[in-house]
Amino acid sequence: MTRKNLRFFFSAVAFLMTAISAFAQGNGTAGITDATQMVTSYFDPATKLIYAIGAVVGLIGGVKVYSKFSSGDPDTSKTAASWFGACIFLIVSATILRSFFL
Repeated sequence: MTRKNLRFFFSAVAFLMTAISAFAQGNGTAGITDATQMVTSYFDPATKLIYAIGAVVGLIGGVKVYSKFSSGDPDTSKTAASWFGACIFLIVSATILRSFFL
C-alpha cells in the first residue's frame, strides 16, 4: 500500500469508530429515566426507615429522661430538650428530603 492509501484507510477506520461510538450513546435518556425511577423508588423505604429510627431514638430518650428525672438530676430539662429536638429534626428532615426530591 502506498502512503496515500494507508492514510485514507486509517482515516476511514477512525471515522467509522467515531460513528459507531456515537450510535452507542444514542439512548442516554432511557438510562437517565431508569436511574431516576430507581432512585425515587428508594425514598419511601428510606423515609420509613428514618421514621423508625426516630421512634427508637425517642423511646430511648424517654427512658433516659425518666431515669434522670427519677434520680433527681438537675440536668433533666436540658436532656429532655436535646432528645426532643433530635426526634423533631429526624422527622422534619425526612419530610423535607422527601418533598424536595419527589
